[in-house]
Amino acid sequence: MAKTLIFGHKSPDTDTITAAISLAYLETQLGNEVEAVRLGEINKETAFALDYFGVENIRLVGDVSKETDTVMLVDHNERNQSADGLENVTIRRVVDHHRIANFETAEPLFFRAEPVGCTATILYKMYQENGVEIPKEIAGLMLSAIISDTLLFKSPTCTTDDEFVADRLAQIAGVSAEVYGLDMLKAGADLSDKTADELIHIDSKPFEMGKFSVQVSQISVIDVDAIMNQAKQIKAAMDAHLISTNQDEFVVLVTDIINSNSIVITRGNTPQLVENAFKVLLHNSTAELPGVVSRKKQVVPQLTAVAQSL
Repeated sequence: MAKTLIFGHKSPDTDTITAAISLAYLETQLGNEVEAVRLGEINKETAFALDYFGVENIRLVGDVSKETDTVMLVDHNERNQSADGLENVTIRRVVDHHRIANFETAEPLFFRAEPVGCTATILYKMYQENGVEIPKEIAGLMLSAIISDTLLFKSPTCTTDDEFVADRLAQIAGVSAEVYGLDMLKAGADLSDKTADELIHIDSKPFEMGKFSVQVSQISVIDVDAIMNQAKQIKAAMDAHLISTNQDEFVVLVTDIINSNSIVITRGNTPQLVENAFKVLLHNSTAELPGVVSRKKQVVPQLTAVAQSL
């Protein structure tokens, strides 16, 4: 029988990639035949973390049903964010920290979801519960994920669990979370070589919100102006995406990771989703969102609530 594949969502971020690697190591130590894989290209932030801790990138896969009969999901559960061929395989386990939506299986499974800032925080608990020691490089990757998802502990999604686990992982990895974390975030924020189309798909997820299909992307940067100078090209790329996918709305959050603010750009047929969700008036499809940095906690729930009322 083929190995069970472990993967996160498409357009993978640091939590997605490192969670797959970390769960694969744990499962292997427990005697299971698994392989961590990815569904898309990694970003610069993730590449920095892998290189820093000397871990090889995992291989890219397409239709998972052509490779295996069983899979495990990390950092997501919504089927429209997951692998091609998912409907033809058995999901054995899910480890996630997002909302649960559009998900059902024909058989029972191990499903673990907790309201914490990062999948790595849950995985740390699983290592402890199973009495498996975390190697230095795995600890470094898990720490990287927590730093990434919580924006160095400044995101409203960050919990005391995340901070506690990050402290323990930093000790194992032998790094300062603050010093290493800022270097990693800066590496990921260098988007100078990206086209407008690449920018809007770096960290992008589709969501079903009521009767609407909405794509929500986040571009995390240090220099917001550098991104907004490309606003015309970004809007054109968003329009092209909507035409090709037939989605209702495309929302892009341009997040200042230093000052913890964002600018929202929205395109599509339902701009009222954004205006009503954030109590703003759009100007040229754009509005400022002071204090908003989390797609999971400060954007998707608000958009969903408005969509379900329309």
